[in-house]
Amino acid sequence: MDRRDLLRAAASLPLLRAAWPDKAFAQAYPARNITMIVPFPAGGQADLAARPVAMALERILGKPVIVDNRAGGGGGSVGNAAAARAEPDGYTLLMTLSSLAVLPEADRLFDRPVAYEVSQFMPIARVLADPTLLAVPASAPWKTAQDFIEDAKKRPGQITYGSSGPYGTLHVAMEMFASSAGIKLLHVPFRGAGPALTALLSGTVQAIAAAPGTLKPQVDDGKLRVLGNCGAKRIASFPDVPTFQELGYKDVEMYIWAGLFAQSSLPAPIATRLREAMAQVMTSPDVLKAFETSGSLVAYQDAPAFSEFVVADSTRLIAAVKKIGKVE
Repeated sequence: MDRRDLLRAAASLPLLRAAWPDKAFAQAYPARNITMIVPFPAGGQADLAARPVAMALERILGKPVIVDNRAGGGGGSVGNAAAARAEPDGYTLLMTLSSLAVLPEADRLFDRPVAYEVSQFMPIARVLADPTLLAVPASAPWKTAQDFIEDAKKRPGQITYGSSGPYGTLHVAMEMFASSAGIKLLHVPFRGAGPALTALLSGTVQAIAAAPGTLKPQVDDGKLRVLGNCGAKRIASFPDVPTFQELGYKDVEMYIWAGLFAQSSLPAPIATRLREAMAQVMTSPDVLKAFETSGSLVAYQDAPAFSEFVVADSTRLIAAVKKIGKVE
């Protein structure tokens, strides 16, 4: 080897050393337990998505996948930020909702420090994508969405609704509906969809916008009534519930999707391993059955399609947040 070859070889050593850990790590992945952060309490759409997926991932990857409900207010911001700060090694994943892109914009709206940026995340797979539904207690006087709207017009600001937190998916959905219908409602934020649903069932609030999977058991038990669908089409789990667009409110279109994310700097071989595992997860009979039973059908997208979907949906939601403006 001449001097020039030796210099070239020496210069390449740092690059080779840098490449070895990722490659070796990816081949060994996973070597220990994986944590799947859910930035909401149990009982909401993200939790509903996470638990069957975690069980199936555990079987496929051969290591425990532990669901960590990291609720701390902020409509999911606390858990999202914790996942963003985690080491990009594949051992901390995030199952979160469509509010992922909305919450940093809300921070900017209030001139608060931004807890995280969407650019810190790498989409792995979309799991669910359901329209939000307007639900009220079965004992409520409103039999239809129009009954609700007419009463709200007579009593502006007096009908209360619960949400998973300011600028979370449920809050944005209700404000989108209220704006289109020309009504004013009273927002009561909670730490997640589960607590908001509990408040609705106890009579603390009078309405909620939530995913079909969180509402269906309560509707089947005769405790809740669904009045309207924020999606563009009716859904199989509530075929008799009209869309707000059918009722003439053309601006109302809101979905609550759940997806799996990792950190944007996750090594490509590990990201590929997770994507391959999720492709298996989303065809698992146990997962399909769990979602079907809950009333939320699988809406799987692999990373490339999911990335495009996140950009398009986030653009629409951010525009809705700016229209809502500052609210406490």
